[in-house]
Amino acid sequence: MSTDSSSKIQPIRFFHRGKIVDVTGVHPTRSVLDWLREDARCTGTKEGCNEGDCGACTVVIGELAADPQAPGTVDGLSLQTVNACIQFLPTLHGKALFTVEDLKAQAQCLPKTQSGSNGKHPVHTLHPVQQAMVDCHGSQCGFCTPGFVMSLWASYEHHQAEGTQPTRQQLADELSGNLCRCTGYRPILDAGQRMFDLPAVRLDTQPVIAALTALKNEGFDYAAPLGARIDHFHAPKTLAQLAALREQKPRAQLLAGSTDVGLWVNKQFRDLGDIIYVGDVAELKTIEDRKDNGGELYIGAGASLESAFAALVERVPSLAEVWLRFASPPIRHAGTMGGNVANGSPIGDSPPVLMSLDAQIELRRGDVVRRMPLPDFYLDYMKNQLQPGEFVQGLAVPHAAMRRQVRAYKISKRFDCDISALCAGFAIELEAGSDTVKAVRLAFGGMAAVVKRAANAEAALVGKPWTQASVATARLALAQDFKPLSDMRASADYRLLVAQNLIQRLWLETRAEDALPIEETSVWSVMPHAVNAAAEGI
Repeated sequence: MSTDSSSKIQPIRFFHRGKIVDVTGVHPTRSVLDWLREDARCTGTKEGCNEGDCGACTVVIGELAADPQAPGTVDGLSLQTVNACIQFLPTLHGKALFTVEDLKAQAQCLPKTQSGSNGKHPVHTLHPVQQAMVDCHGSQCGFCTPGFVMSLWASYEHHQAEGTQPTRQQLADELSGNLCRCTGYRPILDAGQRMFDLPAVRLDTQPVIAALTALKNEGFDYAAPLGARIDHFHAPKTLAQLAALREQKPRAQLLAGSTDVGLWVNKQFRDLGDIIYVGDVAELKTIEDRKDNGGELYIGAGASLESAFAALVERVPSLAEVWLRFASPPIRHAGTMGGNVANGSPIGDSPPVLMSLDAQIELRRGDVVRRMPLPDFYLDYMKNQLQPGEFVQGLAVPHAAMRRQVRAYKISKRFDCDISALCAGFAIELEAGSDTVKAVRLAFGGMAAVVKRAANAEAALVGKPWTQASVATARLALAQDFKPLSDMRASADYRLLVAQNLIQRLWLETRAEDALPIEETSVWSVMPHAVNAAAEGI
């Protein structure tokens, strides 16, 4: 792919409102939300937080499905919710964009009724998702409603395609990225169930698939002026192209899901300059079991957080809660596990889990690939081992590590869609036929300038019996491993005490005699039932 600024620059081309649209002249960091509202005049999509937290800007992105059986696939089309406020417009190239305005067109196939018409005004027929919101009084001020509707529409299409209906808890999980502060969630969940009782309306995927197929093989190199300067948005298609481009442009900003970088623009007003987008490199989205190194799960750096955690949970079911509580579905659909690891945040939720599983990180520069244990990748706050021209290519989790007893605990003020005060990833293995600790991994985020393992606490346990006395020793040793800071999420004393208590919880769940099931050690395991009971007036 040419990187010469004099090469032909293509327009951004994507499917929207029933046709392929061409966009030129906008800056590469213009958000999908701003384009929708200001350029396309599709003002149904709202701006709330402008950082991917509130869900008012939720839209659905359609792509040709690589695997027809993959979750989120509807008749050959992958449909995923994302936050329009932090997605850069060029990332839509070759994809389909669905907004709340599209539901009106779908609803035209429904028979018209005279409900609400006095014969002088036109009758408006609503999509089942929208009609259910009306029927169940799921909207009050209405500002958040389009975002809820789009999340519900994605759920509606997915379940209609599978011939299923979601439980109330599944709906709550799917709506965890949409916040409402006046209606309340009971009527919205009611609407989520009610929409399946109304006459069905399905997306006609064939025109979309035909359009995306026509765009499929188009390479993409976009640019637009910023004053006297030209900023490029490069979107390589292959891993080899990405490696070559990264070597040529070591200072360019790598972009994956934009769930972090998007905030740099919206909140910090950063000037990114040239961008290299990795989202079109199919090889980077690989998730597969390999026989290498005694057997490993390989996760490409471009695999979404949703897909990567789904693969981990399939093999380690105890990670299900931290998966559901990692941000929100729109963030997990867009964000990548490689990006979450590479950005070096001390409160990232993926690194503690991966460290507990002895994960290695795979780096690439040109044709040279190297690996290292994930803890070695982090040097200091926001500093890592990446060399100029190098990028994260993947993560490898040994099969042997996943056979240990593994736990992950996220501590935050809210259950859903919240940043961790601290996050812990633990794994323990006992000697066969005894209660002696053979191996243990205690990894913490939110306790230091980087995510790291508790070396002293681990040393206090290895070779010792897995008893209450050993746990007490490890709890004391933890104070040597970490000197946490106080901030708006938690005080230093709170963080240290909770981290110590989590080791106790690990023991309660994995002790040799009378181990407690996970649901007996977590208040969250009973919260959905209590919430649903309250919602039903029980």
